[in-house]
This record gives sequence, C-alpha cells and structure tokens, in this order.
Amino acid sequence: MSESHDAFCGINRLATADDEFEVRLGALLAWEGVSSSGVQQRVESILNDVRTRGDAALVEATNRFDRVAVSSLAELTIPAERLAEAFAALPEDQREALAQAAERIRSYHQRQKPESWHYTESDGTVLGQQVVPLDRAGIYVPGGKAAYPSSVLMNAIPAHVAGVREIVMVVPMPDGVISELVLAAAHLAGVDRVFALGGAQAVAALAYGTETVPRVDKIVGPGNIYVATAKRAVFGQVGIDMIAGPSEILVVSDGETEVDWLAMDLFSQAEHDEDAQAILVSWDAAHLDAVEEAIERLLPTLERAEIVRESLARRGALIHCRDRREAVALINRIAPEHLELSVADPEAWLPEVRHAGAIFMGRYTAEALGDYCAGPNHVLPTSGTARFSSPLGVYDFQKRSSIIHCSAAGASTLGETASVLARGEALTAHARSAEYRIRK
Repeated sequence: MSESHDAFCGINRLATADDEFEVRLGALLAWEGVSSSGVQQRVESILNDVRTRGDAALVEATNRFDRVAVSSLAELTIPAERLAEAFAALPEDQREALAQAAERIRSYHQRQKPESWHYTESDGTVLGQQVVPLDRAGIYVPGGKAAYPSSVLMNAIPAHVAGVREIVMVVPMPDGVISELVLAAAHLAGVDRVFALGGAQAVAALAYGTETVPRVDKIVGPGNIYVATAKRAVFGQVGIDMIAGPSEILVVSDGETEVDWLAMDLFSQAEHDEDAQAILVSWDAAHLDAVEEAIERLLPTLERAEIVRESLARRGALIHCRDRREAVALINRIAPEHLELSVADPEAWLPEVRHAGAIFMGRYTAEALGDYCAGPNHVLPTSGTARFSSPLGVYDFQKRSSIIHCSAAGASTLGETASVLARGEALTAHARSAEYRIRK
C-alpha cells in the first residue's frame, strides 16, 4: 500500500515497506548529466575555434553569447586594482562577513595540507614522496546578475593554501553585468588574474591558452551544461575537479527536530534550481506528516517558491523507513552531496556512514552554514559520486612524485628481485639494466 499524499507542493511520499520502493527511489535519483549531441557539437566548435584563433575567437564568442560589444581581450581583463576597489567599496557588513568566511575557509584548508616525506631503509636506500603545488589553476565562477562570492572563496583559497603559483579566474558578464561581491571575493582569496569570460569559450581559453589568457594545469568550479560539457572535453589536456550535477540534500531526522527547521533545510537546496534534490528520511511517520505540513505552510513565504515547488515535485521526497538501520542503508545507497544527521547522537552514526560529500552533525548544523562560512569546502561530489569522490581540497591543487634513491647495497638487493621479474615478463633490457648494479 503506497503512502502517496496529494499535497499542493507535490512532494513525493515513499516508504521502504512498499513493494515499489526501489523502483520509485531509483526513478527519483536518476540523473542524466550527459549533454545532448547538439550541445556537444556546439561546444566542440567553440573549443576548436578558440584553440585555433585564440583571443579573436574569445572576443567574438563573448560578444555573441554575453551580448556585449568589445573589440579586444584587454576590455575583458579585470586588473587587480579593480578587485581591490570592489572589496573596499562593499558595505561594512558584507566586507566583514566575506572576510570572516575567508578566514574560516583558509584555517580549515591549512590543516589539509600534506607534506613531503621520506624514510631510510637499513641498507641506506631512501624512499619517499615529494608534494608540490600546481603551477597554475583556473577558477570558473558563474556570473551575471547571480553573485557567487562563496564559489570564489571555496575554489581559490585551497589553491592558494596549496601554494599554486598563479590563480586565474574567469567569470562571465552577460549584458555587461558583473558582481562586485565576486570581484571582492577574488581580491580576498588571492586570485592573480581575472577575465570577464564565460561558457565553453572560457574553458577553452584556460585549457589551451591564448595570446592573453595563460594555459592552466587544472580547471575547477561550477557552470552550466556548456561549461560542464567543455570541461569533460578538455580533460586530459588539463585536469578538472568534477562534472557536477544538481545540488542535493539528504536529511535524516529522529523525529525530535523542529519541523520548520527541517522544511527550510529542504528548501535551501530545492531553491537552487528545478533539478535540485531534497530528501528527508525518518522512521517516525507522524513526524513526516508534520514536516509535510510545514512545507505546505512555509512554501508560499519563499522568494523562489515556484522553483522550490517544481524541485520538490520533480525530485524531492519524504521517505518513511522502518528503523535506524534502514536509514543508514539509505544514506549509503543515495551517497548524497550533503547529509544532515538531525538526530540526538550523530557521532554514533559516523562509523556506518560510508558515502556522503559533507556530513552536518546534529540539529543545529544547517547545511547552509557549510555553503558559506563553516570552513570545509562546499564543492562536493553529486549524483552518487560520493561513492568514489571527495570534496574539493588542497590536495586537488598539488601533485605527488615518488622518490627512490638507492644505495649501492640497496641497488644490488633490488636488482636481483627486479631481474627475476623482468625476465619473467621477457623484458630483458629491464633485467640487464638492473643486473648491472648487482654486486658480484
């Protein structure tokens, strides 16, 4: 028997006891992030144009897609002085909030920084690992009327902490609009160069380099389907962070958290866009009913009510499970980008949670705090990729090289082993190279 309810907001009601539960859950979770062949063809054309014609192609694409009229890339280059002016001109409360968020993000990521290491074996052979930063990183920031200064901080600060020599940011300015907050955040985060570029053409510029835009080693940051498609296409030429899907939240409640809080936590992700996903799991059916009532009551008070309504109807859910064990199984099945453990003893759950991008512990830890200022990175794996991926961090802007320094005795000992294995693979030059170092 289904637990389906006909609430005006249309949020889906599921129960693990239902025969069709797995089918319905699978349908809700399904997300196809692959772009259409038409989008891929348009992106490929833009990439090839920028690769072959450089700045000229960037200027033409920017005029066309961002509806501006510039004649050279110099007009799309934002100098450091402009970033500093944007920061200085912010209202005091915004300037202080941005600075506080940046300091917390920096403090957290400094603790992530891995160090080089080595050890010496008894025969004098030294083995180890050298950790070095990337030379140059590219940060893509969505632009226009929407302002995402938090995206600047979350992408640029880990790169800065990692020791990246040059951080290059691209941000589109459709209709000539660019966010002062974004520019201020770039100043605060230590971005070295900024270009008012967006879309696939910006990704191409970062991946291949042009007369003005330097080629980078890795591109990070969110964007639309054209940006995501371009990032996928240039991977291999440069590194990328991930191909991100819509934002997600999974809340597990033991029935004791204020229902208005939970409803707003779900809204906080659903308001991103119609494809965002907000799910609440509980073994207390009456609690789920109360949350649904709160959703219906609070939804009309939202500025982005229509987006939230569509998101909840399309991909949102209230799920009734039998017990805590089933709730844990759902967490690991869904592998959410954001997980809220709105329970009495969240620490007791941690050993069982294997797949989640970020875990928000307890009733007072709203996911929104992580989006802006808690400290950990908000660039997280989506669409179930938390099964094998991690949040963006300092380690994404560093490389590791193995260190092998053999002593004469070590080379002799290892040479005997390598000789046997190499001859077993019929690679005799390998074997003879190792055998030259064997002491007779």
